[in-house]
Amino acid sequence: MKYFWMAIRFILAQFILLADLLYRPKKVKRSQEKQTVLNEQCKQLALYQYKACPFCVKTRWSMRRNNMSIELRDAKRNPEFAHELESQGGKLKVPCLKITQLDGSSQWMYESKDIIAYLQNIADGTSKIEIEPSLAKAS
Repeated sequence: MKYFWMAIRFILAQFILLADLLYRPKKVKRSQEKQTVLNEQCKQLALYQYKACPFCVKTRWSMRRNNMSIELRDAKRNPEFAHELESQGGKLKVPCLKITQLDGSSQWMYESKDIIAYLQNIADGTSKIEIEPSLAKAS
């Protein structure tokens, strides 16, 4: 029975990965100056995810739609990322967005809807992540 459920999960994962590939949204176009500022803010973000998780796919689509380059950390295939997520974030649950502040502290955001809303606010310019003054020259 164990192998039956493993096979079902494997097949579902393949469908999710295929849907991710076929239905990826197009990136939004913005001025080079605005994109540079957004890219600098995104350097302080990391998304802990599983490649075939439907909620992670939804979050990655939002990142792509908003043309955000955020580091992806696969907590399923990399035990180091899984340990970091569990020990620092508090639980082994994906998707999870790690937001690193200027003082070195981190904020961990779970729930795909919350992450997508947060990223949308950053992309729209209604919310900002504090960046190093040396990096703020582009703004």
